[in-house]
Amino acid sequence: MGSSINAYPSADKSTQTPDAATSDIDETEEFHPLTAQEAQAWRERHPTLSVWWVVLVQLVLAVVVAVFAAWFWGRLVIAQSLLYGAVAVVLPAALFARGLTSKLASANAISAAMSFAVWQGVKLVLTVLLLVLAPRLLIDVSWPALLVGMLLTMKVYWLALVWGKPQKATPQD
Repeated sequence: MGSSINAYPSADKSTQTPDAATSDIDETEEFHPLTAQEAQAWRERHPTLSVWWVVLVQLVLAVVVAVFAAWFWGRLVIAQSLLYGAVAVVLPAALFARGLTSKLASANAISAAMSFAVWQGVKLVLTVLLLVLAPRLLIDVSWPALLVGMLLTMKVYWLALVWGKPQKATPQD
């Protein structure tokens, strides 16, 4: 029998020359740091979405959905449960936002990463605590309505991704 031919040769990185290793990179692109004016123009073309705006939209959505539910079903229990489910998302999110926007959280990369992890943990614990306390704080709980309130409020984060997309730069005349 003849020797088999390897149809899928593997590239041996240790034997590649530096020129061969960089041949996949487009050499027409060169990195150059932005000037202060270019950076400012970039920030104006790519505005950021405030975390407080997202929290506010979550709260407004919660109130609107609770009022609609009270009107549609005519049951206060459903509206209260929807609103409580939304508050179980909005309150921890507001605390999380406050923690991430503090000066300590933005001191350096390590403190920012640690702050994110700590405040995410606080957010999770507070959400679970609010869910555990729901039967004690509400006279009657509609668990499906409470979960729908949480779900709708959490989906505002996905809307924030759409709202936060950079706007296309308009051509300047």
